[in-house]
Amino acid sequence: MSDMKIQKQDICDIGKRIYSKGFAAANEGNLSIRVDDNTVLCTPTRHCKGFMTPDDICTVDMTGKQVAGKLKRTSEVLLHIEIYRQRPEITSVVHCHPPYATAFAVAHEPIPNCVLPEPDIFLGEVPIAAYATPGNQNFAETILPFVDRTNIIVLANHGTVSYESDIETAYWLTEILDAYCRILILARQLGGIRYLPIEKGRELLAMRKDWGFSDPRSEAADWSKNIADFASFKSSWPNSELEQLAFPAHPSVRPVSSHDPEKLASRTRRAGDVSMEQLVELIAERVVKKLREGN
Repeated sequence: MSDMKIQKQDICDIGKRIYSKGFAAANEGNLSIRVDDNTVLCTPTRHCKGFMTPDDICTVDMTGKQVAGKLKRTSEVLLHIEIYRQRPEITSVVHCHPPYATAFAVAHEPIPNCVLPEPDIFLGEVPIAAYATPGNQNFAETILPFVDRTNIIVLANHGTVSYESDIETAYWLTEILDAYCRILILARQLGGIRYLPIEKGRELLAMRKDWGFSDPRSEAADWSKNIADFASFKSSWPNSELEQLAFPAHPSVRPVSSHDPEKLASRTRRAGDVSMEQLVELIAERVVKKLREGN
């Protein structure tokens, strides 16, 4: 079997994984492998990733022009190509919509660091790129502020993209992130998360370096004073319209709850994420407050 046939089969195998994990419903998601300097294998558009065969895989050049394949290539291959342009050592890209990580993308909630060892070691800090309509070059370029400093990016209101030197490892990054995001959401339902002490975060960063991973947090001038500073991508939050509400980094700040009417009102206006009971409670508390102010 030729190398290209093996690579096409690898794409199909990972496609089955992301479909069986619920990371790509129906025809969602796309995968690619860069074969050489001007050849990329990619998944077809409007085709379920769980039921592909090697004959379904398309071939494009580094401009996105399709040069082989019986099916039409994915429109989002431009995102993959931009990653390959910026990171010549990368040969595989996985883009899909893992539900728990995508929940953070939809909520515009930054993914916290220094909570669990494995995500901090194997993923590092995970940024969220600004939203752009999928399928064009503007969308592809949303990853440019982060692509050289991480191997996984959350795409606001969309999904995730991970990339590595082989397609299985690229997929693993997505699986690690979604499992982590699920744990965070479950912990939030129990009342919130407890960050590790900053000195333990420093130890995880050292372990990450020992494993051969670079990390932009290592370049920060003084990130060790407070867990809130353990985020080198924080300057990008305004551009991506991120707001840290569910997982505040300052230890004295608790997650937004129905007992904090002003913050809940802000969250309600922004996301509409409260129950009818919470809304009634909020209105009642604000009415009582106004009456008291009138007296």
